[in-house]
Amino acid sequence: MADVFVSYARADKARVAPLVAAIEAKGWSVWWDPEISPGQEFDDQIDAEINAAKVVLVVWTPTSVASRWVRGEAREAAERGILVPVRFEQARLPMDVRAIHTTDLDGWREDPSHPAAQEYLHALGAMIARAQVAESAKAASAAAASSATNTERFSICVLPFSNMSGDPEQEYFSDGISEDIITDLSKISALEVVSRNGSFLYKDKQVDVPKVARELKVSHVLEGSVRRAGGRVRISAQLIDGTNNRHVWAERYDRDASDIFALQDEISHAIVKALKLRLLPEERKAIEQRGTDSVEAHDMYLMARQIYVTSQENDARSGDAVIRLCSRATEIDPRYAQAWALMAISHRSLSEVESGPLDDAMAAAERALTLDPKLAEAHAVKAQILLIGGDTNTAAAEVASALKLDPESYEVNRAAGRLNYQLHRYEDAIRFYEKAASLMEVDANSVFMLISCYTAAGKPAESINAAQLALKRIETILAHDQNNAGVIAYSAYALATLGEGERAKARMSRALLIDPNNFNMRYNFACTLSSKLKDKEAAFEMLRVVFERITAAFLPYAKADPDFEFLRDDPRYQAMVTAAEARLAAAPRTSVGTHG
Repeated sequence: MADVFVSYARADKARVAPLVAAIEAKGWSVWWDPEISPGQEFDDQIDAEINAAKVVLVVWTPTSVASRWVRGEAREAAERGILVPVRFEQARLPMDVRAIHTTDLDGWREDPSHPAAQEYLHALGAMIARAQVAESAKAASAAAASSATNTERFSICVLPFSNMSGDPEQEYFSDGISEDIITDLSKISALEVVSRNGSFLYKDKQVDVPKVARELKVSHVLEGSVRRAGGRVRISAQLIDGTNNRHVWAERYDRDASDIFALQDEISHAIVKALKLRLLPEERKAIEQRGTDSVEAHDMYLMARQIYVTSQENDARSGDAVIRLCSRATEIDPRYAQAWALMAISHRSLSEVESGPLDDAMAAAERALTLDPKLAEAHAVKAQILLIGGDTNTAAAEVASALKLDPESYEVNRAAGRLNYQLHRYEDAIRFYEKAASLMEVDANSVFMLISCYTAAGKPAESINAAQLALKRIETILAHDQNNAGVIAYSAYALATLGEGERAKARMSRALLIDPNNFNMRYNFACTLSSKLKDKEAAFEMLRVVFERITAAFLPYAKADPDFEFLRDDPRYQAMVTAAEARLAAAPRTSVGTHG
């Protein structure tokens, strides 16, 4: 089956042939009428090909507009979200597809390098890439299912180890130990392991182990404590059978802090032995691979990781701290791929907050991939960097690679959600953002993006549910950091979605007093005012500052943002866009921006 299905009127065959040639020159397969073999059932093959195609190119002409076949094929493609329309002779488009952007090709002169040709080819490429992402995710899911056996399988929840050091600043270390053990056990094919999000829901709570086992549907629970002081580390751990609350295994370790890697290996192997599991040679090797042999570098990484998972997207203070810690980790061990990848994530975030260049982010991501080509998070952050730079096709390829390597990764699902949101594939974006939100209990940004996705997809009930969840997570964050302007911006959007407009406006006023120069925050406020509060005057006032600073990389995204449908036909909006385009055309590109 072909990548591209071309729908057109037979009388326009000579006009369509050069379009097909340009598509095939990109390496994509094409199906159009000449492919139908004599004697075949026409309707059956049409149905089969259009259903299998990754994208449908409809060629509108005065002749094809009158064809019920072309109109029907266009309608079906639009319903599936795979329609790319082009037009000749200013043909009057059918009513039900007029809202979809259509490329005019009257002046293309059969030149694939013409801007109009590049536009439709780019749109085709983006949809093909999206289909490849979906296929990769489906293949990964099928592979996971096929690997399951009929033998008895154990499942385990690793509860966050208690910090017994008497120093709250050591929390990163006990949490890091817990996460490392979760990661190690996840490499064992015979054992199902609850994700960090599921287990950390019980952090700092008195737990009833059998109840935890029932709630998470696991057979066993691992709990423990960590004490680090004076260059020594003591870890107590116990494995409990969730069905009867009996100890299957327990041990206390008192070691030099430099032995932490060996200690974690011992715990993982002890659990394997206690459950009488078979550890495959490649799994044993995977457990022992930590990315670095340096305890000091690993400690820096754990600090950085803790800041990253407990802060929010585009928080400049946290981003700076993560970069400093990862820089120190990579100075100690230049081959520490995970530290390079985390550094890239924070460089990307800071480039959006502070309108800085992406060079540092891309350099760190490329370094991580050079050291470990199979590091899914490095592919994910590279995809986000490419997306900001406008290279949608390559970004989609990186997301596909990341999903294939680790479909359960938080960073990977965030990148996939962002890609599909920017391509206006809201159903796919919803799927990935929901997954990301489920993998990180403190992530308010993904839930914030879900509100917009559900709204754009015409799902008001789901949008309200997402707003309620977002507000719950946001209030938890603000209880510890009441001046976090970025999170306050999320709360305004959530409150407005829930019909609490006055509270939303109060939150906006407060945030602007705290951080008046946060342009990313202002952009999200403009989304709230336009999409949720329908306050044109306030939205335009907020956008005025945004468009004065908006970048070439971000302007196309802002022009297509579904939250601005309320403003798009207003001459003031069009004038802002025109002024921004003129400013950017006269100046070199120096920065980037983002929504969310």
